[in-house]
Amino acid sequence: MVVRPRDDPRDGPGGDPGPRRTGGGDLDLDGIRAADVIARGMRGAEPGEVPGRLCEVAVELLPVVGASVSLRSEGMPVQLSASSADAAHLAQIQATLGDGPCQSAVESRAPVLACDLTTGRDAGRWPVFAQQATEAGVRAVYAVPLGSDAVCVGTLDLYRDRPGGLTDRQLHVARLVAGVMTVALMALPRGAEAEPRDAEPWLSGLAADHDEVYQAVGMIMAQLGVGTDDALARLRADAFARGCTALDAAREVIAHRRRFERY
Repeated sequence: MVVRPRDDPRDGPGGDPGPRRTGGGDLDLDGIRAADVIARGMRGAEPGEVPGRLCEVAVELLPVVGASVSLRSEGMPVQLSASSADAAHLAQIQATLGDGPCQSAVESRAPVLACDLTTGRDAGRWPVFAQQATEAGVRAVYAVPLGSDAVCVGTLDLYRDRPGGLTDRQLHVARLVAGVMTVALMALPRGAEAEPRDAEPWLSGLAADHDEVYQAVGMIMAQLGVGTDDALARLRADAFARGCTALDAAREVIAHRRRFERY
């Protein structure tokens, strides 16, 4: 994971978030600067590359070291893209546990800022996720919902390597990136290929990892004679017990290196 210097110019003095400022003029200027960076980052991108490019733009604009985007799903979140392999892994941790700031943002349809996963309220709110995230080098996570106040279709998750919050201006930029992400996802060309049972058909191959999980779930259903929810729960439990992600566990099932037995 790429780590920025402590004196990142996007932070306040000493590397900590600067004073909160709510002036409309400041927010407008921040929006204009962010729009310029987004436009530059999107230049020449194919439709399927847009989610990944926007994750990279978020890292460029904000005091974070990684970003990922996932869509809401009845089972596991559908991870679409990330700015790096480390950010993708952190998204997979949340998907495996079914817990974390991402899930909380989906439920509340509002940004969730976990400013310090090492101690205090945030560490206690998601104790298992907090432990695994800090082991992966992350100290703060910010989850910004995609969609509207009425309907949340997913989240943009931002990862930081040290404790700290977002200023009002930084949160404004994060919301702007999330808004562009939502519009971009809705504008993706609609593919005709088969997708996972609860994934949108227009994802056009972006949900390949999700497809692997549900392929494994289908195999577990056949092995155990159980329904989808129970098979997914067994896969998640197996991954948790062995300290890996549900995607890693699914790939072992697909490769016939892991088989589930009835109790």
